[in-house]
Amino acid sequence: MISRYTHPDMGRIWSDQRRYETWLLVETAAADAMAAAGIVPAEAARDIRERGAFDIARIEEIEQTTQHDVIAFTTAVAEHVGPSARWLHFGMTSSDVIDTAQAIQMREACDLILRNLDALAEAIRDRAFEHRHTPMIGRTHGVHAEPMTLGLKLALWYAEVGRDIERVRRARAVVSVGKLSGAVGTFAHLPPAIEADVCQRLGLEPAPVSSQVIQRDRHAELLAMLAITGASLEKFALEVRGLQKTEIGELEEPFGKGQKGSSAMPHKRNPIGCEQIVGLARLIRANAQAAFENIALWHERDISHSSVERIILPDSFIALDHMLRRFTRIVRGLAVHPDRMHENLNRSRGVVFSGTVLLELAKKGVSREQAYEWVQRNAMLSFAEQRDFKTLLESDTDVSRVLSKTDIERAFDLKEQLKHVDDVFDRVFQTESAGRTISLGG
Repeated sequence: MISRYTHPDMGRIWSDQRRYETWLLVETAAADAMAAAGIVPAEAARDIRERGAFDIARIEEIEQTTQHDVIAFTTAVAEHVGPSARWLHFGMTSSDVIDTAQAIQMREACDLILRNLDALAEAIRDRAFEHRHTPMIGRTHGVHAEPMTLGLKLALWYAEVGRDIERVRRARAVVSVGKLSGAVGTFAHLPPAIEADVCQRLGLEPAPVSSQVIQRDRHAELLAMLAITGASLEKFALEVRGLQKTEIGELEEPFGKGQKGSSAMPHKRNPIGCEQIVGLARLIRANAQAAFENIALWHERDISHSSVERIILPDSFIALDHMLRRFTRIVRGLAVHPDRMHENLNRSRGVVFSGTVLLELAKKGVSREQAYEWVQRNAMLSFAEQRDFKTLLESDTDVSRVLSKTDIERAFDLKEQLKHVDDVFDRVFQTESAGRTISLGG
């Protein structure tokens, strides 16, 4: 992942330093568990715990010869431990260390993602309540449909972020497992009790069954959940981009003092943050596909997954961490233009109330088919001649003999259209909404 995207907190989790730290945590926990079970001498476990250390440069130097990272690591640690190092890594295979340690890293990374999701949810919630009654036109197929509010759009985002939080929490639990079952999962050299003890010390669950590795459907589930979260952010960012178009101009991502939008056009204020989020969501989806490919390994294990995971795990977490932080800033600083929303709402000359007129005619006994014909012909005339839809309806003899001017006026009442906004807010945010007025502001 490009370093400029990497926040220090997430970067540390996926650093070589932290990777070797977690390896040493596993080795130390294993030595302590084996000492408690009488498998290794207590003094040896103490030496490993107290003297165990590593130097990354030394590990890399040894690996030049061994061409095996775990052997290079244990050799480097053994140089610090001394004679007791013969009990280091006792009865274990490399994947016992790598997979269990990687579970710690994934759990830590999930915790950061969850923290960021909580911050995003809070930011969306604040803006949703700010604009709960800010009316705007709703669009389907990109075309004016019926009135809604910006708050409703943001409430929709909030609910989806809540589902993302639950998905990541579930995936965190799925990958928070360790294994010390040996080369083919038979516990040939260490009993299952050691695995259980080590996992308890590390705050993990023991995998009920494993081969030489923890099964990669777990990792694929995690990457899929990260990809879905990225897709949510992409969806939100794409909406901001669409509403920032010059022709619409209803929303605008923050544009800082001194910021430049184009080397050639000084007037430009582009939604570059949202565009970046859309682009990075594609990367995370591609990484999820690679995680699916990692599920199928030859027999009890090969290493075709290993090189892939060294890229897709840190890259996906680092990218999503960056996306969440950036979009949270965008939401907090999002420029909202209610006057433009009002202008766009009226741009279609009232045809967006056609559905309500249709229902009013049906209430008066007109068949749906007949009512649809009357309403549609006036809507089409409004489009063709750029005339006010309500005026056309009032002049239509078929419509006017059924609906009074008061009936027609009621069908165009924006407050009536949006009367259940607070009910939706109560369901989404589980709180009583105060103040039930429609305004052109927040």
